[in-house]
Amino acid sequence: MAKAGTAAGLVVFGMVSAEKGEGRAAAGIHLATNEYPWSVFYQRDGRDFASSLEAVLGEVAASGIQGYEPLAVSPAQVDSMAPLLRKHGLEMRSLYVNSFLHEADQVEKSVSQVLAIAGRAVEIGTRIIVTNPSPLRWGGTENKTDDQLRVQAHSLENLGKRLRTMGLKLAYHNHHIELRAAAREFHHMMAGTDPECVTLCLDAHWIYRGSGNSSVALFDILKLYGRRVSELHIRQSRNHIWTEVFGDGDIDYPALVQYLVSLGVKPHLVLEQAVEKESPKTLDALEAHRRSCESARRIFAPFSG
Repeated sequence: MAKAGTAAGLVVFGMVSAEKGEGRAAAGIHLATNEYPWSVFYQRDGRDFASSLEAVLGEVAASGIQGYEPLAVSPAQVDSMAPLLRKHGLEMRSLYVNSFLHEADQVEKSVSQVLAIAGRAVEIGTRIIVTNPSPLRWGGTENKTDDQLRVQAHSLENLGKRLRTMGLKLAYHNHHIELRAAAREFHHMMAGTDPECVTLCLDAHWIYRGSGNSSVALFDILKLYGRRVSELHIRQSRNHIWTEVFGDGDIDYPALVQYLVSLGVKPHLVLEQAVEKESPKTLDALEAHRRSCESARRIFAPFSG
């Protein structure tokens, strides 16, 4: 009975939160943020992100952003986050969860974990599950074998099928590492899977950076897979260095928006305007995101039509 009561409460929360979010979004697009940029801003300022979730969510709401995309590691984490999201009037339309899908003996355990997390998240309004397979390779030097890529694509598609039965979309996410070796890992996750089961979380800047800072490569990816974009991770740089505030820079986001609009594609928008070692240091997390939010609403306004 306790579990049933919790589930019912989460469903009610999801309905209330959605109503609040729709009201706030009526004047324009719905804009969310991933947890990653907040974690690096907090780290840069000597603040403890891990123990500051309520403070983080308060600042997210204060910045004008309407949604939060966490890196989820367990169903319990989703349960504990629900009342804090409700308190700050934030939605969780998507969440990011890592998976390990290229080694056959790890697949079922990893898929089961993703499904358990998704089962909680769907009850509070989540509709997209974003995953990056085998994240421990992030920044590594090895490439997966062809056999591993086949296993990963098959497993990714199977995960997408199972999430569809729960009313969820699976969105594949990459970093720069998947663009190595003629981008064979990235392309096989797209070409080797059913578009009905595996959509794309287009992280424009990781495509740009992973292709040697190439806008040509980014827009070629759009031409190939633009209709599969269900979510867009948004980051900008100038002279290839991440900026504190999203706006004009190396990537022509207005052209990207117009191309997606021409396809009839209006993805879920998630700010991921993080900072790195070489980034300017003039703003704290709240002010940087407040300005990024204003700029993003201007640039992505065509999606509100």
